Amino acid sequence: MFLVVALLLLAAPALLPAFRLELLAKWLCYAIVAVGIHLAWGRGGMLTLGQGVFFGLGGYAMGMHLKLADAGPGALPDFMVWSGVETLPALWAPFRDPVFALAMVVVLPTVTALLLGTLVFRQRVRGAYFAVLSQALAAAFVILLVGQQGLTGGTNGLTNVRYFFGLDLYDPAGKRIVYYLVLGALLAVFLAAWQLSRSRLGRLLVAVRDGEDRVRFLGYDPAVVKTLVYAVSAAMAGIAGALFVPVVGILGPADLGVVPSLEMLVAVAIGGRFSLGGAIGGAVLYHYASTGLSETFPSAWTYLQGALFIAVMLWAPRGLAGLLASGLSLLRRRRASPPAAPAPEEVPA
Repeated sequence: MFLVVALLLLAAPALLPAFRLELLAKWLCYAIVAVGIHLAWGRGGMLTLGQGVFFGLGGYAMGMHLKLADAGPGALPDFMVWSGVETLPALWAPFRDPVFALAMVVVLPTVTALLLGTLVFRQRVRGAYFAVLSQALAAAFVILLVGQQGLTGGTNGLTNVRYFFGLDLYDPAGKRIVYYLVLGALLAVFLAAWQLSRSRLGRLLVAVRDGEDRVRFLGYDPAVVKTLVYAVSAAMAGIAGALFVPVVGILGPADLGVVPSLEMLVAVAIGGRFSLGGAIGGAVLYHYASTGLSETFPSAWTYLQGALFIAVMLWAPRGLAGLLASGLSLLRRRRASPPAAPAPEEVPA
């Protein structure tokens, strides 16, 4: 099955029109975020409701560089001109360097997660309290972005991104290259998460999820384990955000606030938070359903989307991946069980 999916994804540029290929690349960006949520929530038990923050940090780091590159040497991005900004803000200047911008795609979300994780997990904040805190962080981040029109583009965000390191994003050939970049990044984070899950750190993470106090009594520090994995999850979200910018050409507060953060989590819940493949499949399926339902039922698609989530939570609490695993397990047991012995014949008296 994995091989079939991989072949279909590789052949997608030849099978799909440019618009559908762009949508698929966008869903794969969300799949990269889902891999990080699987690590943090599925294996670590950290209910992360604020992944949009890290998605946005990586996206804005990339978007700032691309907007400066589009504007040309010494010129200002278009939204700054419209906002009356006359000189480039000092915060933006380092992002003219592509190496610096690429480094910030990972460094900004990772450092933010390390600081937040150190402060929160040291105080043994977990469960619903951590979820609310992370969601509040996403809300505060959006308020900050919207309030700084001349620095961040305000409500509109960074729009009209035309080039990506020399690639014309309006050209179908450029879009195909960006698609393969996204696919390669998804494969890389998938392998990284797979390896981490089988490492000592991954086993400790599961132990912390199932019995944090017992792990502490054994001499390990659960806060360190959770902070490290939370930072890895944030880095993956940052990479996804950076790739989202050339794929869509726009990044604004509407892409990374409270609602988008919730959607990232719901998608993983539908696919199956305990399964790496389920998390990726859930992200793609959720956004595929959103697009399909919105095209077919433009006035009622949000209700149908909610009904899909409720149905999965009621009848498949471990997600579609858990449902599939249960079905395969039942099938294997039936095949392995010996055939029933024939009933003994009755002897006439």
